[in-house]
Amino acid sequence: MLQLQLRHAIETEAVNAVERAEGQHLPGARQVTIGFADLVGFTRLGEKVPPEDLERLAQRLADLTREVATAPVRFVKTIGDEVMMVSPEPAALLDAVLQLVEVTNGDDDFPSLRAGVASGMAVSREGDWFGSPVNLAARVTGAARPGSVLVAEPAREAIGDDDRFTWSFAGARHLKGIKSDVKLFRARRAGSA
Repeated sequence: MLQLQLRHAIETEAVNAVERAEGQHLPGARQVTIGFADLVGFTRLGEKVPPEDLERLAQRLADLTREVATAPVRFVKTIGDEVMMVSPEPAALLDAVLQLVEVTNGDDDFPSLRAGVASGMAVSREGDWFGSPVNLAARVTGAARPGSVLVAEPAREAIGDDDRFTWSFAGARHLKGIKSDVKLFRARRAGSA
């Protein structure tokens, strides 16, 4: 699993480096929205429970993600305790991510999730996605609190005034590997507390 994570990190950084060097997007790049969700406290949990239980939790997260990722949202992959989704429609992706967090928040036997969403130009290779919004969505996820969904400003702007969601400004943050501060917004489903 570590080799897979390392390979993905190297490939993503290579794509990002080419984009930066050329000042443009790679051929075949498309405007997409990327969402990540990860299990909070998974590493600590790994010190307390057998590996089989961890694998079951990760598999359950993948299964739940497949259930909420309906067209046009697509489940991309799992990376350890994290899942990745993509969609050409930002509001549809946010809806799926919120649904995933809501489902797990309502389950006392499941650890909390935190999630991040970002939009931008990315390229698909062999079913995976590469480009700056992938890296940004992963970093935004790391900044989210348990049980919450943070959205980077470009995705927030792309979603616009969709009345299914409410927003609160979560501040501008410096995120590792991102050149400038990123304005983040906490997304909630309209009508939720």
